[in-house]
Amino acid sequence: MKKNIKNRWEMEKDKMDCYTNRELSWLSFNERVLEEAANAEVPLAERLTFASIYQTNLDEFFMVRVGTLMTQMNSKEQIIENKTGMNSEEQVCAILKQTKELEKKKAKIYEQLMGELEPQGIRIINFNKLSGEEGRELERYFDHQIAPFLSPMVIGKHHPFPFLNNKQLYAIVLLKTPKGKNKIGIVPCQNTVFKRLIEIPTRPGTYMLSEELILHFVAKLYSNHTIREKAIMRVTRNADIDESEVYDEDLDYRGVMEHLIKKRNKLSPVRVELSRIINDKAKVELSNYLEIGTGHFIHVDTPLDMSFVFQIQHRLSEKTELFYEKRMPRNSATIDLGTSIIPQIEKKDVLLSFPYESMKPFIRLLEEAAVDDSVVSIKMTLYRVAERSKIIDALIEAAENGKEIVVLIELRARFDEGNNIEVSKRLEEAGCQILYGLGNYKVHSKLCLITRTHPAKGFSYITQIGTGNYNEKTASLYTDLSLITTNQAIGADAARVFAALQKGETVDETADLLVAPNCLQNKVIDLIDEQIQFAADRKKAYIGIKINSLTDKVLIEKLIEASQAGVKIDLIVRGICCLRPQVAGLTENISVISIVGRFLEHSRIYIFGSVSRQKVYIASADFMTRNTVRRVEVATPIYDRTIKRRIWDMFQLMLKDDAKGKEQDADGTYHRRKINDIPLNSQEYFYEQAYANECN
Repeated sequence: MKKNIKNRWEMEKDKMDCYTNRELSWLSFNERVLEEAANAEVPLAERLTFASIYQTNLDEFFMVRVGTLMTQMNSKEQIIENKTGMNSEEQVCAILKQTKELEKKKAKIYEQLMGELEPQGIRIINFNKLSGEEGRELERYFDHQIAPFLSPMVIGKHHPFPFLNNKQLYAIVLLKTPKGKNKIGIVPCQNTVFKRLIEIPTRPGTYMLSEELILHFVAKLYSNHTIREKAIMRVTRNADIDESEVYDEDLDYRGVMEHLIKKRNKLSPVRVELSRIINDKAKVELSNYLEIGTGHFIHVDTPLDMSFVFQIQHRLSEKTELFYEKRMPRNSATIDLGTSIIPQIEKKDVLLSFPYESMKPFIRLLEEAAVDDSVVSIKMTLYRVAERSKIIDALIEAAENGKEIVVLIELRARFDEGNNIEVSKRLEEAGCQILYGLGNYKVHSKLCLITRTHPAKGFSYITQIGTGNYNEKTASLYTDLSLITTNQAIGADAARVFAALQKGETVDETADLLVAPNCLQNKVIDLIDEQIQFAADRKKAYIGIKINSLTDKVLIEKLIEASQAGVKIDLIVRGICCLRPQVAGLTENISVISIVGRFLEHSRIYIFGSVSRQKVYIASADFMTRNTVRRVEVATPIYDRTIKRRIWDMFQLMLKDDAKGKEQDADGTYHRRKINDIPLNSQEYFYEQAYANECN
């Protein structure tokens, strides 16, 4: 018995070589985003976008993931990460260390970008690069256009340390009073009255950031003090709001969410960025005021807020060679927008591939359903929607026409809560039945069910299932797949999902769809087991998965088992990947690539089996525990042979992407690879295909 226990322990220890910590894997993904900002093959103005995306990604990561870990650190229970055995404090320390290294890399890339902008007539400078007259001109500008709108503070017994808003810029000034006492001064640097980019009058195209101008002349705001040190500071706050009180049935759900959104902006700091190095004593004093350790202070050699790059892009807009070639979603070749949509869908399933193809056919379907006398109900799950949404307009019209409209709108979609609250009010006012999620389960599925009546055959379903949100804006920026089908078995399963949601429940079993939390992970395991058995029977066995993230340890272990059994496994994982491929004896049959390109790779595809016996699904769920067992997610099988072949071909083409696809090594690092004589960019290929097919 002891020998068996030891063997199991040794097996688990061996598997540790296959795992990467979730948070560190995410930082590796964001590094791949940053590397696009340095990629000479990307047009210069677009590289600015990647630099900004890197920062906004990192902001959200600290607000959400680091915020969660710090909340765990303050709890009585010690929580251990289940793959690498790190506790919360160890993970935060590792994150901070890796982030500081990434900031050094970002500084070099930023300097490179600024250097390449100069020949294009754009310069961001500081006072060291100005002539005396230019300096005096900017001083006059500061005195008349900026200083009157600033509110400098000195922290002391009668002036407590102010609340610093999340991600806002402040000038931190270390002062010495006339009596020789050390004080801290704080100046908010962001104001709607003055511009962020201040143009040097004598040098068109040359700019200074307003916070740098404020910092340079900050002594004028503290004329009775001596300036010892100064820096721009930015505080990032925890966004890990406690939603537990939302589940109190005696409280108004929407009202509680509105309260929690306001509360989020006042949560504890998780990171402090400084533009200059300040002395350790002052850093300790600031850390005491902010109630955060000095280890969370990060020195940043680039502007602390990179959003100004979009203003630079605007100034370069006429230089089209500095931008990506303009692309617009095309009309799908599989459906004719000139005639009614419903009869076409009754004849064949339709697959839309965003952003290459337009969302118009689905919007047109809803608009037709809104006025079609045979349609009795439309039911949808909404996670994120556009602010001005034609989809919402169609649902409102349908409700006003007397259709039964049931909309589950997830108010806990992080950072979209406010928009979703407003959308829910509009729909409710129009007479739609609104559901607000399922207590402990977020509803992340992308599911729409249209029910029609027929005098002869009773009723029928039209079902739409997608991998991405019902958001017209992101449908032109994210890669996603959307199936529209009249398959009645799929429709019956979708009806079961909605029936359960309307009762505040989850489905326990489905015939065709895979539906989390109860029947997705277990059914994926069954599908993997089927391939393991094929390998055991010496038949061709294959698994192909495209997802955003892979963290579910249950599924990871099953993939390791499949690899050991001889199943060939191709994984396309854009972001977090806790599984390391090519580890001898464990994952040597697994390959992992990540595609980071112009469009955000967002589609989820599950493929099981060789072409002759292939099972293909598209899904809303990544292979993360939060998706597979803690949310309501839906994956649909693809039964149409033409569509199944199309998805298979798309998957195979993405595997060969050597322009934007990087392959992961056994040590968890990623490298570029050479596959094709001319590098293949799968996203550009799919867009060219969409343009060509539309012309035909």
